[in-house]
Amino acid sequence: MSVVEIHSWNGVAPDLEHPDRVIFDLDPDPALPWSAMLEAASLVKVVLDELGLRSFAKTSGGKGFHIVVPLMRRQGWEEVKLFSQAVAQHMTRVVPQRFSAVLGPKNRVGKIFIDYLRNGRSASTVAAFSVRARPGMAVSMPISWDELKGVKSGDQWTMTQAVQRQRTLTADPWEGYWRTRQGITAAMRRAVGMKR
Repeated sequence: MSVVEIHSWNGVAPDLEHPDRVIFDLDPDPALPWSAMLEAASLVKVVLDELGLRSFAKTSGGKGFHIVVPLMRRQGWEEVKLFSQAVAQHMTRVVPQRFSAVLGPKNRVGKIFIDYLRNGRSASTVAAFSVRARPGMAVSMPISWDELKGVKSGDQWTMTQAVQRQRTLTADPWEGYWRTRQGITAAMRRAVGMKR
């Protein structure tokens, strides 16, 4: 395909009108220490757990993490995007000193931008296991939540290290991803401050 990076939609054929996942892209102020990213990913997981949504993590292959929430394709693009925005805004209300839900470098000084814009129709996110076209050619690597504290950076795994990791894993870091059956409920929408 003459590409280095592979990006994918949140919807797949044959039903492109109903997303099968929500992604929260945690994008930090470069001046923040890595410990802030680890804390941010944990906090997002806690909120999603409280909402009743199972989530999975992967490194971005760049500066941060992608938190992935599989869905059963009940909702359309607009509803999913509005929900992801509400979750991001909820995080900024609960922990304003740590998070921003507003795009742009000036809005994330000393903070982590929760990029919910990846959830619009035709928006894409780098695919799991894709190499990034950046110095070091890091890979966007799925990890288990139990591994989170041991991750040292969003670009930790190079192509060679990614292959070695996969060969030595004893369990799938995303065990259960494809069997997860969940959707966005009215109670979840209310919990993050959505009016409808």
